Order: sequence, then structure tokens, then C-alpha cells
Amino acid sequence: MPGILTADLWPEVPQWPTKNYAELALERPEFQALDDYTLQIDGVTGKKRRFREFLDRVADAATALGAGGLGLTADQGFVGLMSENCLDYPVIVYALFKIGVPFSLIPSLVTPAESRTLLKLSDARTLFVSPRLLPIALEAAKETGLPESRIFILGGHVHGRPSFSDLIQRVQSERIPRVPYAPVKEDSIAYMVFSSGTSGLPKGVLLSHKNIYYGAVQIAIILEKSAPVLPQPATLNTPEGIPVALVILPMYHTMGLHAFIIRMLFAPQTFVYLPKWNPERVAESIQKYKVTSLSMVPSMAHQLATHATLRKVNLDGILSISTGAAYLPPDLRSKLAKRAKNVISLTEGYGMSECQLFPHVQPTPGLTGVLISSMRARIVREDGSDAAFNEPGELLLQGGNVAMGYYKNPKATAETFDTEGWLHTGDRFKVDELGRYFYVDRAKDTLKVSGTQVSPLEIEDTILLHPGGLISDVAVAGVPGTRMSDEKVPRAWIVLSDAGKKIGRKQVAHELEAWIKERLSRPKWLRGGIGFVEEIPKLPTGKVLRRKLQEDYAAALAAQGGAKAQAKL
Repeated sequence: MPGILTADLWPEVPQWPTKNYAELALERPEFQALDDYTLQIDGVTGKKRRFREFLDRVADAATALGAGGLGLTADQGFVGLMSENCLDYPVIVYALFKIGVPFSLIPSLVTPAESRTLLKLSDARTLFVSPRLLPIALEAAKETGLPESRIFILGGHVHGRPSFSDLIQRVQSERIPRVPYAPVKEDSIAYMVFSSGTSGLPKGVLLSHKNIYYGAVQIAIILEKSAPVLPQPATLNTPEGIPVALVILPMYHTMGLHAFIIRMLFAPQTFVYLPKWNPERVAESIQKYKVTSLSMVPSMAHQLATHATLRKVNLDGILSISTGAAYLPPDLRSKLAKRAKNVISLTEGYGMSECQLFPHVQPTPGLTGVLISSMRARIVREDGSDAAFNEPGELLLQGGNVAMGYYKNPKATAETFDTEGWLHTGDRFKVDELGRYFYVDRAKDTLKVSGTQVSPLEIEDTILLHPGGLISDVAVAGVPGTRMSDEKVPRAWIVLSDAGKKIGRKQVAHELEAWIKERLSRPKWLRGGIGFVEEIPKLPTGKVLRRKLQEDYAAALAAQGGAKAQAKL
């Protein structure tokens, strides 16, 4: 039995030096001799900001937010950040790190109703919001009791409303002395990020400066140890000879926050910012700025491989592609590799707001990753006992990058973080004798049909492998069966491709059912039927909202008096 598993592949993370993360990231000795370079580019306006200009702006911003301006302190509560990607998003994050004031990352790609809910959950006492989202923020502020005088504009200007840039300009024009780095303790909250909410209301995940340090150093160790074995081009065909990353993931999400803010100064690199995913603008930016690195969720990767505009883009300059936040089907991975034929690193990472697992440098097909430095893991059965090698079970994690808990939610904290320090991920994995981890499925999504465990992901993968190219997207979830009231059986929701539309729904359903029966055992057959939808409901991060599909199906059944839902659902 595996028992407790450790990360023997990597050296241990050095002990946290009890320092503010901004100080650790911005005051590295090697920066003194580093040549200046273009760090940031606004992909919409073309505005550029150089590395040393960025450092100065962070220092002035910290002063403007702290003792030299707004007077924000850690004991005043959270500062809310509600904005699309922009040049000043990393600036305000590092400025708040520097003065030790916790902030909450409020998603921007949500509905007004969701924004109000998240603003309430965030407990923000001051809010920085983009111009586009200001009306929503003002409406939500009335419900939460946040004074309008505490709302500022980030990433632009609105007439009559003070902005982040205005605050910085005052510090610069009046030459106000810069504030020092605030001291922090082991339990000092750095920020709050919201969980995806795929199984209910989002929860505010609390991360400390210590958590950030461990997460950053763990990745730094991986990159340092992996570099000698990865082929590298002699020169890069970019304007300054350094990598160019396209920032399309939202920086309010854990993956975007780490890739484009927390790790943005690991090595000289240029970041091109887009406010959100837009195929036409992505295509233009890849060509215009000679992008070498892409980080995305699977739904974006799918469009990169299939969208008409993006298929015309030459991806020969792309050397690195990383995906995360949701499962990447093997077929889609293969399509990406064919499109970006010079890619050196194509990785799929497993992660969550509460923790992270780094992908193997050159993953074996189906491999999710290996444990990163200073992490421990267990794979457990439903009864809590340790699973054997290659036996699926829930993944438990322990380490310095595991979050502190959920904000004002002791029940959820107790359910997820046990008294021995183990994070219960809710995801099923299996691990082999070499310490390689393979994602199976989300524990709550797993079905038990006729006593057999059935993974929706396995069925989805099988459907996607159909050679006819009849579908462009699919999701599988459990719906009530007819034999036992508490048993759920697989049902597939299909988005037809152009080829599928040509032959019609009836023929597509017939072919897919035959395909499934030919390749999967009886419990995995689509006894719940096949539904056709215009799109699969997903979070902005690409995670499928299976619950929404199930709820809509149940509502349709109820409306029909319990009759079986028709294929149009």
C-alpha cells in the first residue's frame, strides 16, 4: 500500500524567511545588474512598460495606497479587485503585497447578479474596478454598504471618479517618500481567491505570504532542474530576444495570477495583455508580437485548434503551451501539437485554488503530473484507507502551499482541511510505482451504475475520438435511471459540428450510441440518452458546469410530468 507519498524527485523548498512576498520578488540582488527590457504590452492599445518602470510604479502605488495616500492597513479588511486584465493589475497586486494589505480577487467575467454575490462574499472595504464594470460595482455597493467614495477605477479613467493612476500621479508629483515593506507573520493573509463554485456557491480561499512563497519557489525549482534536459533554441525570433507570453487567462483566477503576476519576474519576459479571450484579437496578437508562450484552459485550446480565424495563424513561433483548470482530452492535445509543430513544452497541469500540482516536464500520455517540492500526498478509498498503486481514490495533499482555509466558512473548511493538515481535493487519482499521478475524475461526478464506477470523462474522451468529426464539444453527467431511484446513469450533451449538422441529430445520435457500445462496457452506455445543445455551460476557466446540465434536465422532466426528456434538451 502506498501510504504517504513524498516528492523525492526534487530538492526541498528552503524555509520561508518570514518576509513579505513583494520584498522577496522585487528586491532580488540580480536585478541590479539586469539590463532593462519591455515587461508589459497592452495588446489593445500597444502601450508598453519596461521592467524598471514597473518596479518604480509598484513602489509609488504602494505609497499611494498606504501611508502616503489612502492609508490602507491590514486591519481594515480586504481591498476588492474587480477588473479585466490590464497593465496595472500586477502593479496593484504587488503594491498591496508590499504594504501587507489583503485583497480579494473578484471575477470580472460574470453576470451582475454573480458580481453582487461575490462582492458580498469578498467583504471588500475598498474597491478598484474597471470602467466597464463600474455600473455593476456601484449597484452592488448599495447592497453591501460599501461607500461610493471607496470605489476607484483600475485600468482606465471615468470622468468624476478617482483612479488608481490618479493616486500614483499624486505621489509622484508631490514626491512623497516611498513606504517600506510591511512585516508579515505566518498567518498574515495575502489574498482571497474564489473557488470555482462547480458544486455550489463559490468559497473564498485564503492564502498567506508563506503560501505564495512556497508555491513560487516550488515552480522555480522545477524550472531550474528541468532546463538542462529541455531543448532550447539558440535565439528567439522576438523583438528583444526574450520570450513573449500572451496573457489571455483572467488574472483573478489562480492559474492566471500565478503565471502572470506571482511568477512574472522569474526571468526576463514580455507579457502581452488582452482583457479577455477573443479569437480575432488573439490571432492578431500572436502574429504582431511574435508570441512564444501560451497559457490557456481547454476551451481556449479547442478554439486554437478548430476556430476558423485561429486556424489561419502560423503557430511555428510557439515554443511553450500550458493548459490547466480543466481536463485536456488526449485528442485535443494531439491537435495542439500538430498546430504548433515547434513546441518544446506542451504541459497539462492539475491545480486548484487551495493548492497546486505541477505537470511533468514531458508528460506520458494521460499523465497529470508528479508531486512538486516539499509536498506529501495520499490516495484514499471511500473508507479512508490507503489505496494500492494504480487504484483510483481521492487525492489528499499536504504542504506549505496548501491554503489557510475558507473565509468565514468554518463548515466548508472543516470538510476540506482536516485536523492533520490534509487537503481533501475531491478529485480521484491513481498513482503508479514511479510516483506518476493520473487524474481519473471529480469524485462527485463519478457514477456508480450496476455496482460499477463510471467516469464521465472516459465517456467524453471516447465520444471525442469518433472519426466522423460530428461534434465540436461534449459533456457527460449522471441523470436518474429507471431501475433504481437513487442510481444515476450517463447522459451526453452534444454540440454539433458542421459535419454533424449536415447529417442531422438523429443520425449523429445513432452513430455515437453505436460507437460507445462498441468500445465501452454496458454500465458506460448512454442509458440517459443524448441531448443536443448550442453550447456546453462552463465557467470562464473552462470547467464544465455539469450541475447546470443536470438541473435543466430535471426541470424539463418535471415540466413533462416525469416523461423522459426529449433530445432537444
